[in-house]
Amino acid sequence: MNVTDYTIKNFVLGCESSKPISISKWLKYPISKILQIFRDRLEDQQISDRTFAHRLCRLIPAQCPFERKIQVFGRVLLKIPPLCKLNPLYDDLMALRFRALCYLAEEWGEDISQYC
Repeated sequence: MNVTDYTIKNFVLGCESSKPISISKWLKYPISKILQIFRDRLEDQQISDRTFAHRLCRLIPAQCPFERKIQVFGRVLLKIPPLCKLNPLYDDLMALRFRALCYLAEEWGEDISQYC
């Protein structure tokens, strides 16, 4: 018995709105199919709760947190580019965050400048 097989069969991915899905089911698909499933779920996510919208705005950053300039004595030694663009779900996450911000501004009339 392989430890990986045992772990994969018993590891369960869960989502709030759907039934738990076994990861062994996901291993049958190519990575492009899995990414497309995640994209579709992010796109179809409805925002109809104020606390959920606030949580999304806090969890998804407005700017890439990985971009850095390493300086010594005022001179830039190393610049780390924004790595978020490498994330295949980046645009979908930004669209979800934007929908949450629009929901808070339009439905609840809240000031969303704290999230910008």
